[in-house]
Amino acid sequence: MAGAEDDPLPRDFVCFNRFDTTGATEMDTAQLLWGLLFSSIGLGYFLYGKNQKALAPALCGVVLMVFPYFVSSSWLLVGIGVALMAIPYFVRF
Repeated sequence: MAGAEDDPLPRDFVCFNRFDTTGATEMDTAQLLWGLLFSSIGLGYFLYGKNQKALAPALCGVVLMVFPYFVSSSWLLVGIGVALMAIPYFVRF
């Protein structure tokens, strides 16, 4: 006979579902991979800008490395990343 004392979890136990997006923001695989890609490209831009003493690629490189931490939408992540990668091509200073 199974009683309340045989229950392994107390009644006030709260189970956190890993697919529940009502709480903290979770990153999915696409966001992690896009973030890795843009951060890697940002590192290349930063090193290039530092070696060539070019401000635009260096600044865009730093922003490319940091911005994936603050963007929660995959589409917005890709849009901002592509725009940041294009800036050094059009802006020369």
